[in-house]
Amino acid sequence: MAKPPPKAYRNEDFLGSRDARELRILSEYLEPEARFERQRIRDTIVFFGSARLKYRETAERMRAEASTDQEIKRAEQALEGSRYYEAARELSSRLTKWAAEVKGEGRNFVICTGAGPGIMEAANRGAHEAGGPSVGLGISLPMESQNDYVSPDLAFQFHYFFMRKLWFAYLAKAFIVFPGGFGTLDELMEVLTLQQTAKIRKPIHTLVYGSKFWKNVVSFDTLEELGTIDPEDRKLFNFVDTVDEAFDNVTSWLEETSL
Repeated sequence: MAKPPPKAYRNEDFLGSRDARELRILSEYLEPEARFERQRIRDTIVFFGSARLKYRETAERMRAEASTDQEIKRAEQALEGSRYYEAARELSSRLTKWAAEVKGEGRNFVICTGAGPGIMEAANRGAHEAGGPSVGLGISLPMESQNDYVSPDLAFQFHYFFMRKLWFAYLAKAFIVFPGGFGTLDELMEVLTLQQTAKIRKPIHTLVYGSKFWKNVVSFDTLEELGTIDPEDRKLFNFVDTVDEAFDNVTSWLEETSL
């Protein structure tokens, strides 16, 4: 007797084909939605930032082992950038402890990242060290792996960037954007555009951490002077420069609008 063909929903050749793209996209909506409901995740605080920023001890080891001028330069850059890693780690830890005291059904204000290294690792690590859960919305990239601090039941792996971005925004009550490169710039501008165009209708708060970095990278003053953004658009985000400032800013806003 001939072996029966696989059922369509078990046919991996079909599921990986162009013809099933819509099913793959839908899966990246439905599977996370089901898991978030099971884990009773109500809302999140999202951390964005560079995957390349180092843990301080790693940067110090790089500096101790550096011998060439190029290695020394990279190590010194890593040491300078490590302060953002440590800030994200501390801020995430403090926010996780604060959220644990918030009364309500389900898990409130859970830390969420892109699950990678750098600032993402720092934020997941801070939540882990505070004894709380954290979400990791990973993306399949050849040069990036998921960090070890994401809660296993809240670890996701996306293929489509736009579906990953949907889940960043869908549950978020606040975004905290640390220094980063192309990916972080993309995420920041996406969030600001959604707010500017009122595609995000819920109250949402955006903090941009490290004013010196960001004002060097993006001249918001120039955008306003040239008329490409309105003065009111500047109110879509706040600059912060310390962990205390960021913590007080985001928690006071959340207490006022979401509790």
